[in-house]
Amino acid sequence: MGMTMTQKILAAHAGLEKVEAGQLIEADLDLVLGNDITSPVAIKEMAKMNTEGVFDKDKIALVPDHFVPNKDIKSAEHCKCVREFARRNEITNYFEVGEMGIEHALLPEKGLTVAGDVIIGADSHTCTYGALGAFSTGVGSTDMAAGMATGKAWFKVPGAIKFNLTGKPSKWVSGKDVILHIIGMIGVDGALYKSMEFVGDGIRNLTMDDRFTIANMAIEAGGKNGIFPVDDLTIAYMKEHATRSFTVYEADEDAVYDEEYTIDLSALKPTVAFPHLPENTKTVDEITEDIAIDQVVIGSCTNGRIDDMRIAASILKGRHVAKGMRCIVIPATQAIYLQAMEEGLLKTFIEAGAVVSTPTCGPCLGGYMGILAENERCVSTTNRNFVGRMGHVKSEIYLASPAVAAASAIAGKIADPRKLDA
Repeated sequence: MGMTMTQKILAAHAGLEKVEAGQLIEADLDLVLGNDITSPVAIKEMAKMNTEGVFDKDKIALVPDHFVPNKDIKSAEHCKCVREFARRNEITNYFEVGEMGIEHALLPEKGLTVAGDVIIGADSHTCTYGALGAFSTGVGSTDMAAGMATGKAWFKVPGAIKFNLTGKPSKWVSGKDVILHIIGMIGVDGALYKSMEFVGDGIRNLTMDDRFTIANMAIEAGGKNGIFPVDDLTIAYMKEHATRSFTVYEADEDAVYDEEYTIDLSALKPTVAFPHLPENTKTVDEITEDIAIDQVVIGSCTNGRIDDMRIAASILKGRHVAKGMRCIVIPATQAIYLQAMEEGLLKTFIEAGAVVSTPTCGPCLGGYMGILAENERCVSTTNRNFVGRMGHVKSEIYLASPAVAAASAIAGKIADPRKLDA
């Protein structure tokens, strides 16, 4: 029996010729990530260990992004804890306000994640870096502490599900629609502790931003990680952003998969996940009633990249947000913010009646910059729509792509972006 792409990466980092699903291994880490919520817990746990500093100051990334710029005294204290730890240990990749961005957009942009890496992060959406052909997964703060101290982590080798992507998405269908379709198909526990491995000739029709979005939401299907093969587009991205060498791993022809699915991208339609689970999906064609909304959020580690900004701006240009609607746009990093400004996208957003925020996770987790009141509804390009996720327990979140979100901001209700072309 052969190994999957994920299993090959884990075997190499464990110093083993072969691993199998269910096997317990200890693997070397290429990067350990923490943010302003999870890092203070890890730092306190690390203080209890009998260790002298961190294993490698160049292989730790600390990104305060959830409540930054600080929204209150508690968040300021959390960031102070991370800042002082970074100074004490001379952490190379600590990103202060003015440099920081949403962690899962920032790290690939900075070239800190490349193909063949093993990466852990004390944030569930660390699985994003699988878009580059890395094994990356979220862990708890205690595991983060152990990783910072030792440079190693224990894993149970995951089994795998193969998703064979074919065809080319139609206009206004993006990576967000692909992953919402998959989660709607298999459910929020359909890939529980599995590696979601994406293959097929349809991948060449997905941008890197599409792939980051898809890998980012693997956890919403219960996945241990999501991972894409390394192609010319991946290599070009890494050459543009990274100076580190990378290693390309490919699944064996006789690799074992627990399940296999084939998805024709050309058949997909703009998709919305209704409250209160990402699996509760409907295509825009299946929405028969008018669903009035109060707010739209375009941003997050899932959909705050430059392609997302361009798509939203192309819909909002020359149009205006509906009366009584709040539309909040959050570029994911300073570089994306600057590029959006240079391309005139920020002007488009503001002229359309939207507001543009500094990079922050903010409203995604009910932090700030867009909290919902009782009975309010939001169309959001974020990744979770659990009860109370963005505010009041009686608020509702509808997950969608930037295209659907922007069209909905104009209509004041959930809207089909394709109808704007009519």
